[in-house]
Amino acid sequence: MPIINSIVDMHGDITAWRRDFHANPELLYDVHSTAEKITRLLESFGVDEVVTGIGRTGVVGIISGRPGGRTIGLRADMDALPIHEATNLDHASRTPGLMHACGHDGHSAMLLGAAKYLAETRNFDGRIVVIFQPAEEGGAGGLAMAEDGLFERFGIETVFGMHNLPGLPEGHFATCPGAIMASADEFDIAISAKGGHAAWPHEAIDPILVAGHMITALQSIVARNTDPLASAVISVTRMEAGSAYNVIAPAAHLSGTVRTLDPKVRDLVEGKMNAIVTNIALAFGASAELDFRRMYPVTVNDAESTAFACGIAAEIVGPEKVNPQMVPMMGGEDFAFMLERRPGAYVFIGNGETSGLHTDTYDFNDAIIPAGVSYLVKLAETATRSR
Repeated sequence: MPIINSIVDMHGDITAWRRDFHANPELLYDVHSTAEKITRLLESFGVDEVVTGIGRTGVVGIISGRPGGRTIGLRADMDALPIHEATNLDHASRTPGLMHACGHDGHSAMLLGAAKYLAETRNFDGRIVVIFQPAEEGGAGGLAMAEDGLFERFGIETVFGMHNLPGLPEGHFATCPGAIMASADEFDIAISAKGGHAAWPHEAIDPILVAGHMITALQSIVARNTDPLASAVISVTRMEAGSAYNVIAPAAHLSGTVRTLDPKVRDLVEGKMNAIVTNIALAFGASAELDFRRMYPVTVNDAESTAFACGIAAEIVGPEKVNPQMVPMMGGEDFAFMLERRPGAYVFIGNGETSGLHTDTYDFNDAIIPAGVSYLVKLAETATRSR
């Protein structure tokens, strides 16, 4: 089954929705205007039921097919990023300091296109639940929707997500079974020392020196404590200390992120970080506290669901344009919270040679819309069949 002709006919409408979302970005849970537009469109499509306020500002639409069959979920994200856009496009952000720099505008528009087609054709068994999620970019909106009863309330048995990927050829698909994206955790280290005059360092305890040793030692966790075949990243991304040339500060602060692809490695890294922070501070006569905050878990694809999704993608664009064994990525994704509760798969669709995600010159590639919507439709129609 190639790209669906009637979806090609809808390409202009879907592009218009996408560009409207792009021009009017909203942050985290404050996606009220976007959610209202999505709600109105779903209702105009004749979707059986539209429910708002799931996970604070999430929107859910239910489309029923023939009796019997399964209930599957299709998820898209709605929120933008706090980046000032530099594309100068006609549909560029009208809100200074905010832009759709990750393609969530395209994800929502493609899921709307799929919902419109599915509501018109009803050529499937069971039920399809379209999920429009807020606060993917650091706000754990997926967790909020799950904790608000998303899966239990609507009886979702399997859930699927899709994200565009710059650098992957336009309209190609890629995914892998198991861990596909990393856990994304944050940490802060507060170092308490003893301030003094910079000319008499022996009378002080220098927190910057302590911080420097900590930064170096933290890298030894990846180099010497984790299995060389495992993946882990510890990045210290911020250091704050001092206010003058001739003053040794009394305190310093480090912040950063930790990424892993295995829960056991995640546990190991946190434990080793605690030991290093505590003992290096003690060795210098200072004290320190680690605040390690577990944010997004590892995104883990169910093997059966991933193989199924790859098969659908191959039907749409051809097997030569589907990579079923992509190398996992160290970025985080809060679709992980949904995959912790239900089996499913997360796939990437190629955005082509465009600017990278989270950059001020990025734009979603509208040319991939027919392939993306066709994939969602065929996935839904096939996944709902009784097995």
